[in-house]
Amino acid sequence: MPAVTVENPLTLPRVAAPADAVPRPVLAVTTAPSGFEGEGFPVRRAFAGINYRYLDPFIMMDQMGEVEYAPGEPKGTPWHPHRGFETVTYIIDGVFDHQDSNGGGGTITNGDTQWMTAGSGLLHIEAPPESLVVSGGLFHGLQLWVNLPAEDKMMAPRYQDIRGGQVQLLTSPDGGALYRVIAGDLDGHAGPGITHTPITMIHATVRPGAEVTLPWREDFNGLAYVLAGRGSVGADRRPVHMGQTAVFGTGGSLTVRADEKQDAHTPDLEVVLLGGRPIREPMAHYGPFVMNSQAELRQAFEDFQAGRLGTIPAVHGMGE
Repeated sequence: MPAVTVENPLTLPRVAAPADAVPRPVLAVTTAPSGFEGEGFPVRRAFAGINYRYLDPFIMMDQMGEVEYAPGEPKGTPWHPHRGFETVTYIIDGVFDHQDSNGGGGTITNGDTQWMTAGSGLLHIEAPPESLVVSGGLFHGLQLWVNLPAEDKMMAPRYQDIRGGQVQLLTSPDGGALYRVIAGDLDGHAGPGITHTPITMIHATVRPGAEVTLPWREDFNGLAYVLAGRGSVGADRRPVHMGQTAVFGTGGSLTVRADEKQDAHTPDLEVVLLGGRPIREPMAHYGPFVMNSQAELRQAFEDFQAGRLGTIPAVHGMGE
């Protein structure tokens, strides 16, 4: 980890917060509980226990793995519906196949992102390819759910396949960090992901002992989830380690620092940085549906049961 990297970060554009930017304080650090999703792949629930007012417009995020599967062990999810939000699946290591009831889908692998706008609804399946099931191997990724405003909840579904080579690569002034901008922008440098709800999504690698202070939009919230390694966040250096989320308060910059010593299997601090403009609308969330009211949730279930979100394709392959 990770697949997308560069030999010399100093060849990249450099980003730093302006000297007069107000540092964001750290409001809380939470630890993700572990569980299982779909047919039994291990996940960490990154946002568990965090008040939604600090998450908005993000709904949930699961770290999938990191796990080394033996032959026959790789697992995915069965067919399931979605309506009212976007799913962002970022594969750091391994391979995942996607398919939906609209005929969309594809394969994502090391460093790729699949951005699915469920909108008005569809059926969806995610699973490792048969070759990975047979061979086993390393699997590690993230799935993030991003809310849609009421006016976009019933839009037509769509996909964005973002290849690892498309992400915007940036660095800190001393080259001590590598930023992969997947969506949104950092200091005017835009990532390839097109979002309905304004957000920024960055995977940062921070070398041992390096400290970075990034400019951050003041109208966005701020979250940092540690994929691997250990370090600290904020001007007061609140300790964080793998599986923990830092919630930042308001301000114009956020700070992350990697400890001098990392674990033997984790050479650097790996962090996902998220920010978004809060939607500030009522949210009704149950299972695979995210709407604005209980009545809309009931309608989503009725539409699913009546087959109005699509039917499982009658083809050989995933889910057969």
